[in-house]
Amino acid sequence: MLKKILILFFLLCSMPAFSLDDNPESYYQNGMEIQKRINSIGFEILNANKIDNHITFLYDPKDKLIKGVSTLTKRQIVFYDKYIFSLENDDEIAAMLAEQISNADRTFQGGLGSFASMVQIKLAPKKFEILADKRAVDYMVKAGYNPIGLITFINKTYPQAKQEFVSGHNLTSKRLMYIYEKIAISYPQYLVNNEYQDNPYYQNFLLNSIENRQKLKEKIRTHSIKVIKYD
Repeated sequence: MLKKILILFFLLCSMPAFSLDDNPESYYQNGMEIQKRINSIGFEILNANKIDNHITFLYDPKDKLIKGVSTLTKRQIVFYDKYIFSLENDDEIAAMLAEQISNADRTFQGGLGSFASMVQIKLAPKKFEILADKRAVDYMVKAGYNPIGLITFINKTYPQAKQEFVSGHNLTSKRLMYIYEKIAISYPQYLVNNEYQDNPYYQNFLLNSIENRQKLKEKIRTHSIKVIKYD
């Protein structure tokens, strides 16, 4: 009897929040399907980019307040249930995974069992956040995903901080522009033949980045190598 109660408790705790089905087996099946999809896209990114460090992926239906801990310490990318509600296609799933893969892969670099790399990321989170975003663009393209999915994913999941200097993250508007700049300079074909042109989240980004995109346009026109300070 106790064994049956423990099994039932486990099933109830593992139920994805988005499911409306009262059947525990259905909850389990949904979770398995999500895990398979995450594994498939995650390992496509690893293989296409020849990342030979061992990184794993885990779907966790329970949202956590502390993000990124497993990525840096366990080299395991945890996919939280809150993202399920925001993701609309494989590009956006790849976007979320590619960014975390960048941080996880960096922890294999350096000595002291990667401790030095983890400390660097913790001490300069804004710098490495931008670097991770740019590497994510490269990872996505090499794996066959549209990097504009990174823009739409971040635009609808990361709120804009009121004051950047008291936050451990860059302004979302700044992150989006550095991603857009990376795409515009390295992979302009995605902007010329833009399948996201009518996407409401991409349109919203364009609406809120007019001045920043004008700065980028001038940089490209003058062939400048100066780093732009976006707002």
